[in-house]
Amino acid sequence: MMQLDIARDTDALLMVDLQPDFMPGGALAVAEGDRVVEPIAAIVPRFRTVVATQDWHPRGHVSFASAHGRRPYETLMVHGYEQTLWPDHCVKGSRGAAFHPAVPLEPVSMILRKGADPDIDSYSAFRENLGPDGTRRPTGLAGWLRERGIRRVFLCGLARDFCVLWSAEDAAAAGFDVVVLDPLTRAVFPERAAEANARFARAGARLVG
Repeated sequence: MMQLDIARDTDALLMVDLQPDFMPGGALAVAEGDRVVEPIAAIVPRFRTVVATQDWHPRGHVSFASAHGRRPYETLMVHGYEQTLWPDHCVKGSRGAAFHPAVPLEPVSMILRKGADPDIDSYSAFRENLGPDGTRRPTGLAGWLRERGIRRVFLCGLARDFCVLWSAEDAAAAGFDVVVLDPLTRAVFPERAAEANARFARAGARLVG
């Protein structure tokens, strides 16, 4: 088990998208994504405040390559930014959108579903991606955490280079101390680790493990 100095009253754990569609064999498989689930489950009891995010897309979501007649992993300008187009994944109510069965849900304080707007993608737990109005709408998570006296957020889950990264950046921008439990993440594009590392550093997020 990872050696962590946890302050139960002021620290929160953010488990990002531990869903079958991001595991090997899933629609948007992250290599070795399944290997982080049990180690994450092992540290959950050490936190009083635990948030689990859940990708939850309608069919025909703007981030799906199939919605544009394009191939997965191509890019397209959407609402003024470059959108990576994904295979159809985490369609709400589907098996792939459920939590991995080894994720302990009983201790979870909040389940935050994201990506439910058909016209806006949502990587971060704190703010949606840019919408048609050129803004990133907040999810309300930052205020919810502050109301509970949380000052530091520990992040883990999938994928390191998208939803974990964007959540870390936004958590830091919202004024939280941010710790990324690096061994408990996996990336879609691990070969681009240096780019992700630079963004973590710019945000002030600390990588541990």
